[in-house]
Amino acid sequence: MQRANDIKTPINVGKEITIRGWVHRLRKQKEKTFLLIRDDRGGVIQCVFPTQQVVHLTIESSIEVTGILTADDRAPEGGYEIRGNSLKVINIADADFPIGEYQSAELLLDNRHLALRTRRMIEIAKIRSTILKFARLFFIENDWMEVTPPIIVKGAVEGGSTLFKLRYFNEEAYLSQSAQLYLEALIFSLGPVWSLTPSFRAEKSRTVRHLAEFSHLEAEAPLASLEDVLRVEERLVSYIVHNTVRERSDSLIFLKRDVTSLKDIEVPFDRISYYEAIDTLQSRDFKVVDANGDKRPIRIGDDLNIDSERELTKSALTPLFVTGYPIQIKPFYVKEDVQNKGIGLSADLLAPGGFGEIASGGMREDDILSIKKRMKIEGLDPSSYGWYIDLRRFGSVPHGGFGLGIERLVRWLVDIEDIKDTVLFPRTMSRIIP
Repeated sequence: MQRANDIKTPINVGKEITIRGWVHRLRKQKEKTFLLIRDDRGGVIQCVFPTQQVVHLTIESSIEVTGILTADDRAPEGGYEIRGNSLKVINIADADFPIGEYQSAELLLDNRHLALRTRRMIEIAKIRSTILKFARLFFIENDWMEVTPPIIVKGAVEGGSTLFKLRYFNEEAYLSQSAQLYLEALIFSLGPVWSLTPSFRAEKSRTVRHLAEFSHLEAEAPLASLEDVLRVEERLVSYIVHNTVRERSDSLIFLKRDVTSLKDIEVPFDRISYYEAIDTLQSRDFKVVDANGDKRPIRIGDDLNIDSERELTKSALTPLFVTGYPIQIKPFYVKEDVQNKGIGLSADLLAPGGFGEIASGGMREDDILSIKKRMKIEGLDPSSYGWYIDLRRFGSVPHGGFGLGIERLVRWLVDIEDIKDTVLFPRTMSRIIP
């Protein structure tokens, strides 16, 4: 099958071309009609027919067109068009196709199965696919092994309040919040491992960067230091960004994304401590909302959130690591810095331009007594994590890793306000259809 973007070259001018696709736009005049045909990869080309020959066509009708390719500077999408001489109809679409050029965000979400045919969503999907491609290539080239951890689990990783419960035969189980614990088990036999799985968080949040289901790229390595983890993380992100900008330049141009700052991203990324971040926010008189709904100045012990991360990175041009969070605001598995009590060996990676956290990682607690103590402090029953504690009983080693949210990476790279537009079928508090 010939595709629109492949045939639009001077060498094909004057040749007979056949293309199959869908009527993306339709402009009828008295004598002739202009069809914008979209192929199965989102490429488009204009076709011109006598009006009486295509009077029955509707938007999204599927057709096969044969005609002569001509060059015309007035033609949209590259200055080429097909002067049609034969038309084969595959299916005539109903005339009430709900997606036009200008629609509300809610209507587009309600009709996401059809809105995926819009040029914007097509180009975003291509960029997303390329991001996944280069993520995989990075790990292949660096000799990391891809694994497939389970999605149905028995324990929490990121806190019980955000677990999706399900009935697993005669037991209660949950949808995975993260593959991390399982990746930790695999490093003892497979070395550095990584996975790309869906993760689920039952967060009652309506922010522009939260989804109930998201694509989670996670990596874990044995005998590593925090510095090792951060180096892998920044090299991965840099590799993905540069290669995606190179391979999907046409898509980024269509989406009006200025890639100048993306091209300038280099490793190592900038780093500040959690305490430096709080000092910066305090110097800007940044306030947080407390449990009573009242605003107060941010202080040591507050976790960073979407608003504080936006404030920290709104003027930044490159990604930023925030390191050394207080151990009490980090999950039970984060290792405490033995040289700096009360500080966790962890880091969050914040995207520039106010996009905030896209990845989080660090060292995992490898001491059996310490991790049991942390579990009890957080109200977890160590007996529910017997297999995980076994990893500390049999040959424990220093190890660490990170998790990267694919949708958050897409959101920053493409410069999209709402994360729901970075995923094909978004799942949120209020949306499970289509």
